[in-house]
Amino acid sequence: MNSPRSRGSAVALLVAGAYFMENLDGTVIITALPQMARSFHVHALDLNIGVSAYLMTLAALIPASGWMADRFGLRKVFAGAIVIFTAASMLCGLCHTLAAFTCARILQGAGGAMMVPVGRLAVLRTTEKHELINAIATITWPGLAAPLLGPPLGGFLATYASWHWIFFLNVPLGLAALLAALRLLPRGREPARPFDGLGFVLTGAACFALVYGVGLVSRDQASRVTVAGALLGITTLWGAAWSHAKRHPHPLMDLRAIAIRSYAVTIRGGACYRMAIAAIPFLLPLLFQLGFGLDGFKAGTLVLAMFAGNLAMKPLTTPILRRFSFRATLLVNGGLNAGLIFACALLDPATPMPVLVALLFASGLTRSMQFTALNTLAFAEVPGDWMSGANTVSNMVQQLFMAMGIALGAVALRIAGLLGPASAPGVIPLSHFRTAFAIIGAVSLLGALDVLGLGPEAGAKVRLRRPG
Repeated sequence: MNSPRSRGSAVALLVAGAYFMENLDGTVIITALPQMARSFHVHALDLNIGVSAYLMTLAALIPASGWMADRFGLRKVFAGAIVIFTAASMLCGLCHTLAAFTCARILQGAGGAMMVPVGRLAVLRTTEKHELINAIATITWPGLAAPLLGPPLGGFLATYASWHWIFFLNVPLGLAALLAALRLLPRGREPARPFDGLGFVLTGAACFALVYGVGLVSRDQASRVTVAGALLGITTLWGAAWSHAKRHPHPLMDLRAIAIRSYAVTIRGGACYRMAIAAIPFLLPLLFQLGFGLDGFKAGTLVLAMFAGNLAMKPLTTPILRRFSFRATLLVNGGLNAGLIFACALLDPATPMPVLVALLFASGLTRSMQFTALNTLAFAEVPGDWMSGANTVSNMVQQLFMAMGIALGAVALRIAGLLGPASAPGVIPLSHFRTAFAIIGAVSLLGALDVLGLGPEAGAKVRLRRPG
């Protein structure tokens, strides 16, 4: 543990655990909403505020994570974030009213907003370029696994134990992570730039508006006026935040790394890809339940085939990225991923189970490969003194567009309803799912094609093997 390499690996494992906890808590309550609603004596749909409050708090506070790490030190901020997240998890499990639960989820989101971005910054600062592929692969798969494991785990605990355990399980995990953080992370801190208060307000408001606005637009009852108003507000806020960041000498949202082509590709094309892969765990359980007539447990179990694919790809990502260029890997693998999403549009109740499982498993393989490659390439050519700002923007984009994935799935189904034949309230015909998967596949393919602007030498530094 004393060597820099072993310490870097341990830090990556620590951050992977924190990443898993944060992403799991974004989805784990979805299948437990009916039981929680009965406990709080409210309608199940009212519990959506618990999901939204968590995601919107994450989005609004992530922009400040880089400055906090520089100002107070990685160790203090990361450890403090774990404490806040763990304490908030316990409070969530102890709540008896919806109002109290919402407040606890906001506090939990505040801890999560600092925990993962600062943890990933710690990995970037303690890892040599030639070890970056291994480190990023380690901290990537939990972000892919958690959205797939969350719904079945939440449903299992709510059915066979109590929904409270969804949150109590974070307590021992949080305590273990805290002890590891205090042992592994260096004390010290970086020279901190002045705090950009206006930038924090503008960027936080823009992130909040984007998550809230897209969720609003995805609702069936949203009118054209509502959609137009939401789009106008989002565009205005983001325009103001972007303009401020360009003018300010020390912006909270440091955009310098956007000038690096390899980094810009992971932001532009990566945003499309992340939305697409986040939409799939939302659409597939609906397809299996409403289109195939399966119960919730069976639907959730089928989706776990994608998780198996994520795990199976993990030991292969580093050899593949060492052997092939990022451009070739992202283009070929991204095309395969889009093709598999298009293939989901062909599924029907008569599809043989082995074929269905094989399709989901293959989709899991390509999801894991693309996600790891994008996350590694993002920092392959970023100078050390730009790393904090680049990490903040990357985390912000990743969190925003992963959160928007569910909304994209809902919007795709809504578009399918407008284009296809009318259906009874609460019924989603199989043809609507086919159109929705085609839309999601097109979004994923758009992200893959953005890689065409890269040269074969992009990210070459991190593809080099360890010297000696």
